[in-house]
Amino acid sequence: MSSIAVTAVLAPRRRAWLTDLPVLLVAVVWGASYLSAKGITTEKTVLAVLVLRFGIVLPVLAVMGWRALRALSAAQWRGAGLLGLVLSGVFLLETYGVVYTSATNAGLIISLTMIFTPLAEAAVTRTLPSRSFLAVAGLSVLGVVLLTQSGGFTSPSSGDLLMLLAALARTVHVLAMARIKSVRGADALPLTTVQLGAAVAVFAVLLAASPGAGATPWAAAADFGAREWAGLLFLSACCTLFAFFVQMWAVRRTSPSRVSLLLGTEPLWAAAAGILIGGERLGAAGLLGAVLVLAGTSWGRRSTG
Repeated sequence: MSSIAVTAVLAPRRRAWLTDLPVLLVAVVWGASYLSAKGITTEKTVLAVLVLRFGIVLPVLAVMGWRALRALSAAQWRGAGLLGLVLSGVFLLETYGVVYTSATNAGLIISLTMIFTPLAEAAVTRTLPSRSFLAVAGLSVLGVVLLTQSGGFTSPSSGDLLMLLAALARTVHVLAMARIKSVRGADALPLTTVQLGAAVAVFAVLLAASPGAGATPWAAAADFGAREWAGLLFLSACCTLFAFFVQMWAVRRTSPSRVSLLLGTEPLWAAAAGILIGGERLGAAGLLGAVLVLAGTSWGRRSTG
């Protein structure tokens, strides 16, 4: 094969890799976000950290998408606001969940969204899932059961249960995005901005309405040291801004299915961060459970893609 022909073959592969790498980095930072959130959040600072995390990025999103925000119809504002209310529930469950469980468990359990969503869609459309997908779902659930055990069969922790509820809430959010007609086909930037704005409003209202709900954002920020500020900026800049813009950039250059497959590696990175950086340990049952969850969600993602 001539050098020209080799170059012609390698060029598309190189372009594909240059597109894939940023998307894979999003999966990596999302996986690491559970350990980062766990490191800077306590039971008393969940709401404060959520307000700070998204309050930092909202002005950036609003400035960049100002014209698109003004172009949204009243129905699109209402639809995005409703999605924001659901999203606030997702973030609350996830953040409280990671306080009470390990980062490894959190990242693996939340991946069940990839199993719950097709099952919920089948229930809504009254279609029967295939036997192979039901087998995948069973495999994943068995993996979670094993994952949440430590040295024998015990009740899952409250954090494990909260992460399971978060996976269900994520499923509701995905289905709502697909079924609210007003937001279909709308620009992702203004819709995301409105959703995050609605979520921050919910967190702020909860703080104001419940004096004992926890520290204020200002009090929490005043107590932050360099490590906590680094963790917060990582969650805001990398896990929110960087992730959002990479997804917008990538879907224009590759297929949504390819983006989904790469982002689906998030639980693998969550487990890696928890074990290698966080020093978390899984027993034999937990390791087997992690493998089953990863295998089941990966198989399920491909069978529904």
